[in-house]
Amino acid sequence: MDLQKSKQLYPFYQKELVPEIEILEEDRKKIVKKMTIIGVVLAVLVIPLFFIVEELDTMIFPIVIAAVIFGGALHYFSKDYACEFKENVLQKIVNYIDPNLSYIPTMCISEGQFMHSGIFRKGIDRYNGDDFVEGTVGSTKIEFSEIHAEYETRDSKGRRSHHTIFKGLFFVGDFNKHFKTDTYVLPDQAERFLGSIGGMLQGVNKQYGELVKMEDPVFEKEFVVYGEDQIEARYILSPALMERITKFRKKSGARISLSFKGSKVYIAIPFAKNLFEPSVFSTILDFKPVKEFFDDFALMIDIVEDLNLNTRIWTKK
Repeated sequence: MDLQKSKQLYPFYQKELVPEIEILEEDRKKIVKKMTIIGVVLAVLVIPLFFIVEELDTMIFPIVIAAVIFGGALHYFSKDYACEFKENVLQKIVNYIDPNLSYIPTMCISEGQFMHSGIFRKGIDRYNGDDFVEGTVGSTKIEFSEIHAEYETRDSKGRRSHHTIFKGLFFVGDFNKHFKTDTYVLPDQAERFLGSIGGMLQGVNKQYGELVKMEDPVFEKEFVVYGEDQIEARYILSPALMERITKFRKKSGARISLSFKGSKVYIAIPFAKNLFEPSVFSTILDFKPVKEFFDDFALMIDIVEDLNLNTRIWTKK
């Protein structure tokens, strides 16, 4: 990210964003008032039950019902506010970072692309996402969005439960090289927790191909590499690229996964929270949350620079 852009963010915020946010702030206050009334009404209905009902287990049902009503009301009243915030504020932040990028709040990376990356092998039963960004950074085409992929289980009574396969930011970038085989860089959790035993277990995992041992000890502590071709895997993961991946992992603070397939690099960056959603219960008329939105977008866009994707050391064939 251009340091000048980062330094000039506050003047940009004051001039371009504050007028939009001030309008949205009035809407946010109205939502908070409505939610406060709903919260008080629900509390008045539920709290007396604590003095009437003797068994605590019996209280679970009305508490759950109250929480569902409150959550549903919050979603209903805040959805238009969130849409306007994204269109009027986040759109400007993305354009400020790089005018060659397009931001489409309601779109996401397709399920087909997500599965094609090969990073996640579990069948998906529920898939959604938003905050899609696409465009060109320098010479490199990129796209990314938030994704939440889940699988479904049923208990003995047929009740359904959904479990997260992946939740976070998913990035697709042009690598300007057509790979003959697939290479995967995954978090090295086995060796991290099990030491030498974990290292032996890595070789047993064949679903991603053969284990590829790398010569960078710092990289090896963080990641495990699998590929169908040992030579090509090492060709792709040059010492410089391994160092850059390690630095990006520390910068993101997440246990990232990568795959190199076709002519693209796919990067999955898990996050527990939704990154680009404005909070209704705290003012956005403050530079700090705006800076956080800027930093989250910049983290993804900077992947091109962090991994040196604009340096055309290969040509596609």
